[in-house]
Amino acid sequence: MVKRQLDYEQKHQQLGYKIKELKELSAKVDFDLSAEIESLEAGVLKIKKEKYQNLNAWEKVLLSRHPDRASSRDYIESLSDEWLELHGDRYYGDDRAVTAGIALFNGQPITVLGYQKGEDTQDNIAHNFGMPHPEVYRKILRLLLQAEKFDRPVVTFIDTPGAYPGIGAEERGQAWAISQVLMILSALKVPVVAIVTGEGGSGGALALAVADRTLMFSNAVFSVATPEACSSILWNDLERVEEMASALKITAADLLELGIIDEIIEEPPGGINEDFEASIANIRKSLQRHLEDILSKDREELLVERYSRLRKIGKFTE
Repeated sequence: MVKRQLDYEQKHQQLGYKIKELKELSAKVDFDLSAEIESLEAGVLKIKKEKYQNLNAWEKVLLSRHPDRASSRDYIESLSDEWLELHGDRYYGDDRAVTAGIALFNGQPITVLGYQKGEDTQDNIAHNFGMPHPEVYRKILRLLLQAEKFDRPVVTFIDTPGAYPGIGAEERGQAWAISQVLMILSALKVPVVAIVTGEGGSGGALALAVADRTLMFSNAVFSVATPEACSSILWNDLERVEEMASALKITAADLLELGIIDEIIEEPPGGINEDFEASIANIRKSLQRHLEDILSKDREELLVERYSRLRKIGKFTE
């Protein structure tokens, strides 16, 4: 299943190489191939758009994990006029699985929090592959309370397989640390916008998803557990992971229909890694619009709407 996605990515790359060869050949010989090359490029782009507009849930899971997909730090640095990173939970230490700090977004001071994966193996190890220990959630809690004290809106970026499930994390109070963040976010007296940028997995992702607005990239996913974990637990069969991904309703379109997210931010064909600048332009417009809307609201009204929004999530049948 992993190979299927790699196959069509490789086909697009191979076509790109062929077109490049034709361009080089056209430059060497006294023969104009520009019309043929332009036609080929248009055809490849059309096929690519059609493919990426019709990805199934499992293919979107794979794309959300693409090694070249942008990280939270990339978004924070690109969206901010300037920003200052903050560290530590003031109890145990600092966990680099979350990048956090204070930023200026279009002149507006905000608190930013984002799960951080690495760019290579060594960097992934340093960031624990974006899987937080309890220290992360205590760092998050500290910055949320600081944001409320100084009346700064909060923007979160979600891209994690889930909280780290190790024994040490459990011994240091992983579940309690996450529950504290959920409780504080539900009653925080400043606006909160959450953006699912990649893989939103388990309670680790949920900890930064309690918000007044939840936005999501079109190829991102958001789920209670990974399709692999669910397929293994419920069916004892990893070969059915594609079927499980579909059953979990984890895509942006599914979650918009269920009322769990508020807006889908479109990605370019091939995903964010194909055109980061266009993706940043899209996210900037959406974030600005939602921040302006919720900043205009009375804080008591904001809390009532947030509570009501959370209570209405989901659809139930009897």
